[in-house]
Amino acid sequence: MNRPRFIFLNIGHAYDHLFMLLFPTAVLNMEGQFDRSWGELLALSIPGFAAFAAGAIPAGWLGDRWSRSGMMAIFFIGIGVSSILTGLARTEFEIAVGLFFVGLFASIYHPVGISMVVQGQDKVGRLLGINGVWGNMGIAAAAFVAAALGDWISWGAAFYLPGAIAVATGLVYLWVSRSWPVEDKIAEAKKQNIGAAIALSPAARTAMWRVIVILGMAALLIGIVFQTTIIALPKLFDEGLGGVISSPLGVGGMVSLVAGVAAFAQIGAGYIVDRYSIKPIWIGVLLLQVPLLILAGMASQVGLLIAAFFVLVIVFGEIPIQDALVARHTPDHLRSRIFGIKFALALGASALAVPIIAGLHASGGGFAWLFGLLAACAMAVAIAAIWLPARPRHLEAGTAASAE
Repeated sequence: MNRPRFIFLNIGHAYDHLFMLLFPTAVLNMEGQFDRSWGELLALSIPGFAAFAAGAIPAGWLGDRWSRSGMMAIFFIGIGVSSILTGLARTEFEIAVGLFFVGLFASIYHPVGISMVVQGQDKVGRLLGINGVWGNMGIAAAAFVAAALGDWISWGAAFYLPGAIAVATGLVYLWVSRSWPVEDKIAEAKKQNIGAAIALSPAARTAMWRVIVILGMAALLIGIVFQTTIIALPKLFDEGLGGVISSPLGVGGMVSLVAGVAAFAQIGAGYIVDRYSIKPIWIGVLLLQVPLLILAGMASQVGLLIAAFFVLVIVFGEIPIQDALVARHTPDHLRSRIFGIKFALALGASALAVPIIAGLHASGGGFAWLFGLLAACAMAVAIAAIWLPARPRHLEAGTAASAE
């Protein structure tokens, strides 16, 4: 692995999640400046989350057809400029437009950046684990960065200062990455040659698509669980820790602390799935989510902190499990496209999460109904996972038939 490239890809993963999650905490400092409720202001982020999902498939296609390194340069500079414009916005419409472009440029990272992480590598578990922790650190840092800059300067500073840093990172990336497109072209040629030599039998193809449907359902529903939990957490802590923390900075700091510690569960999960059967581990993790999510929606004070921590440990730890399942049950020459579909579904949950959060919270049920719904999503996926093959025999059969 090219070490400088890996460092930039890790930074990019952190930026991707940080910029997408600045707004849910920044909203806490905006309620007094706009004549809108928390739910109404949070709804301004829906276009950005929709673009975050919708852009994943075309971004991956451009990365394959044009240049992955070039797309990453566009990612850094584009997300930075969009964030600066969002921070300088003065109306609700301008904020929504700015967040739309933040989401559009953020959509580049997962299909392009993750492909670059595994490009040319035989063993990818450790690399994906490290890269995943960087992404989780971006999630953890978002709440503190938005709250701190909002308290010390203004809510706009939470966008234009990180945006300026992202633009500077992109310019450095452009200078350092001048030789990398050659590596991309060589790797892509190898992938196409391998793909051309593999053919799946009709039965193997049918079995593979059954697996893809199950994993697609999981990507959407667990995406809703993940995105809703992360987006709702600042407000959940704001209401549930009222006797312990009373300022947006305190809330943001606590969210960052809990998420930052829980983020390292991804490395542990990667270690486990490399050594044991994935299917029972996945079902067990899904079933464990159900009582934890219900508890998080009902608890308060110290109990809320403990429940929220273990919920984040589970939802973060499940990320490498799902990615390992996709990698194991799909042939290499189709994997990038299938990953693109997975990320589009999972990230599309972000756009669904915001109206779900605002609607159920405004209905008077607080967060109890919301987290009950998330528990039902986890249970539905656990039931569907029972029909997932323990081993990808459909691919083994398809490969064998091709060899014959």
